[in-house]
Amino acid sequence: MPEKIYQKLAKHLDKLPGGFPSTNTGVELRILKRLFTPEEAEFALHLSLIPEESRVVARRAKISTQEASQRCETMARKGLIYRIDSKADQPKYMACQYAIGIWEFHVNDLDEGLAKDMGEYLPFLFEEAWKKPQLRTVPVNKSLSSKLKVLTYENAEEMVMHFGKSVVAPCICRREFSLLGKGCDKPEETCLVFDRAAEYYLRNGLGREIGQQEVLGILKIAEEAGLVLQPSNAREIVNICCCCGDCCGVLRSLKGYPKPASLASTPFFAAIDTETCEGCGVCEDRCQMEAVQLKNEKVSVDIDRCIGCGLCVSTCPTDSMTLARKPEYDQPDVPEDLIKASIELGRARGKLSLGNLLIMQVRSKVDRLLASK
Repeated sequence: MPEKIYQKLAKHLDKLPGGFPSTNTGVELRILKRLFTPEEAEFALHLSLIPEESRVVARRAKISTQEASQRCETMARKGLIYRIDSKADQPKYMACQYAIGIWEFHVNDLDEGLAKDMGEYLPFLFEEAWKKPQLRTVPVNKSLSSKLKVLTYENAEEMVMHFGKSVVAPCICRREFSLLGKGCDKPEETCLVFDRAAEYYLRNGLGREIGQQEVLGILKIAEEAGLVLQPSNAREIVNICCCCGDCCGVLRSLKGYPKPASLASTPFFAAIDTETCEGCGVCEDRCQMEAVQLKNEKVSVDIDRCIGCGLCVSTCPTDSMTLARKPEYDQPDVPEDLIKASIELGRARGKLSLGNLLIMQVRSKVDRLLASK
């Protein structure tokens, strides 16, 4: 009986935008067994993409409102479902996709077994479910010049200025690799989360609240440490990941492809002035995608591998490295918000049911209506 419950939960999660595809090894079921009790797995089947009060979930699960409230709260605190708070209403709960979602919510109780299972599962998950990027790349601010046209949602410092609440959390990727004895020396506390998502992180003890100046300070630390800035793949972001090419699941997966730039959401690429380049090699060390190479004291940029992070530009001692905007036909389409981004991902995977599609479209319209009041 428990095995069937986990199989049902895997199918349930696979119908969500982020996906949870099955494998021949069954590693995805091992992951669920590590995270969910059989009772939690069965209860999770009753939550959808609609944020609902526990009394609504109780009717669907055919249990008392009190029991449903307790289960919802316990599972939300365990990072298995998502909780949304409102000053006017009771808390609402909804299903949460595995990645980006449940996986990241276990940064504080990550153990070696889960880390190993995720390491086995990630390549398959990326191949089968990453049909549209869930993150995009924006340049570090030090690499931006007055000559370069940069939109507001492409400028990290401008994006973080309007948030009311911000949280910094440990990077689960670097923590995962540290557990497995393969970590790097990059700073760990660098994941930025904002507003409603920040409230969830605070409630679950996943990070600490910080002010705007510390947010800007972390962006500076990221640039100095050679970390790629990856916010949500939407114009209205909820997070910014600061990622290294050694540990980050997204960057490591992208590096395995011959043309990572074609899979990443990025509007820029790096260009080199070979006349002024002195061949110091700093840019090659800074590149997280193996796009910059130094041969015979000459630097070259493989634009098929470059994701326009700007890390090579910000430390070039001769200003020979610059960022350039891709031609109009090659500019990525950045969805307006996270819901629309999820709809696009679900459609690209061919897994988003008509019911879930309608739910997400309605949610997007309602959120916009409430935001306008």
